[in-house]
Amino acid sequence: MSFHTQQLALVLSVMIGATAAAVMPTAALAQAGDDEGRAVLYWYDPMVPQQKFDKPGKSPFMDMELVPRYADEGSDGASMKIDPSVTQNLGIRLATAVRESISQSLEATGALLFDERDVAVVQARAGGFVERVYDRAPEDVIDKGAPLADLLIPEWAAAQEEYLALRDVGEPQLLAAARQRLRLAGMPADVIAQLQRSGKTRAVWTVTSPIAGVLSSLDVREGMTVPAGASLARINGLNTVWLEVAVPEAQVGHLAQGQKVTARLPAFAGESLEGTIQAVLPQANLDSRTVRVRVELPNPQQRLRPGMTAQVTLNRDVEQALVIPSEAVIRTGRRALVMLAEDEGRYRPVEVRIGREFDDRTEILEGLEAGQKVVASGQFLLDSEASLRGLTAQSLEQPRSSFESALHEAEGTIVGLEDGMVGLSHGPFKTLNMPGMTMAFPVADPSLTSGLQSGDRVRVGVRETDEGLIIERIVKLGGQP
Repeated sequence: MSFHTQQLALVLSVMIGATAAAVMPTAALAQAGDDEGRAVLYWYDPMVPQQKFDKPGKSPFMDMELVPRYADEGSDGASMKIDPSVTQNLGIRLATAVRESISQSLEATGALLFDERDVAVVQARAGGFVERVYDRAPEDVIDKGAPLADLLIPEWAAAQEEYLALRDVGEPQLLAAARQRLRLAGMPADVIAQLQRSGKTRAVWTVTSPIAGVLSSLDVREGMTVPAGASLARINGLNTVWLEVAVPEAQVGHLAQGQKVTARLPAFAGESLEGTIQAVLPQANLDSRTVRVRVELPNPQQRLRPGMTAQVTLNRDVEQALVIPSEAVIRTGRRALVMLAEDEGRYRPVEVRIGREFDDRTEILEGLEAGQKVVASGQFLLDSEASLRGLTAQSLEQPRSSFESALHEAEGTIVGLEDGMVGLSHGPFKTLNMPGMTMAFPVADPSLTSGLQSGDRVRVGVRETDEGLIIERIVKLGGQP
């Protein structure tokens, strides 16, 4: 517990002490309490409440007397009871955990890129020579069918002559075989159709763009010799463009393909463009801790150009979530806690697993149920007092069956037996990190105390429960259980 938290605990204790039930009596009041027969659980230093002592005296940490913790001071081992007047004086305010329909919007920035699925690569269909290159350059925007270069392909001339010679023979099978050789030589279908119509051979092939878009590369020059399969040009289509958005990795869990996106570009002020998430890319950026989300935007007028920037709103799907006010969550650094308000003015710390935060609310994934009330104001004072009283929240990662299965053992001397309670002056419970002290324990079964009396030396086994430590096994040393 930090020094600041300890000070808060003292403030709470002082305020509670000003009411009907004091929770931090002075040494003098402690002595009076002892005279009245109140059971003392242990003594402690309010500035170091986690350290417990089995007898009164001077604190080894501060120049002050140790303070007793009584068994009847409003703590049942799992929760603590605070007087209603104290909660009112502290300004404690409660909030209810509720299920709400939430729809979050995430703002991010992105940049336009080419749609890498809308790409055409033009290659030489046969070996030849470049006779002409049309007036084109990289980054030009061209139409579908725009000429790029003229190639002289000598191989095609001989194949065309053979086809025309067989056309007049009247042998359909031979003519079909000649047409197949034209296709195997790499001649496009439109060139073959033109040969059939005109009856004239043509060895020069005009290479054209198969799609409209941006000429990203043109790799031919006049006089070049190109082999079959050589790359001549690359064209990126512009009918759609990609918008890649950098999204914090903590926010991508609820984004999926097909979700709607709104984009606003500085180039078109006042306009909003609608798109859809095409993919959430698999690799995160280690430096910025972001994940790229690919959005597809239609571009029928080809106004959107790669390199432009955009402000993007990603709309998450509407869903139900259990939420509480964010101010009710106590973050310790290792886990998140809330102070749960129960009936009859009782409070207890509960560990929760939190999810998304939006506006002034926090999503609760585990640890609470709808309708339960938590402390939204003053919870740090109550948490400090809970720590002072030794109340701890059970870890979410520790199954209850495992929690209840541990049996902790120590030796001690019985100092009293009454109404199912055993007063025990015991040594340390090492597995609980609990020092030796004198305190009263309830027993799980009254028959466990049969044959026992004050002064007997015993070995006990206690189990942690929501009600505190309970004796489940007791053996008289030198005798039988």
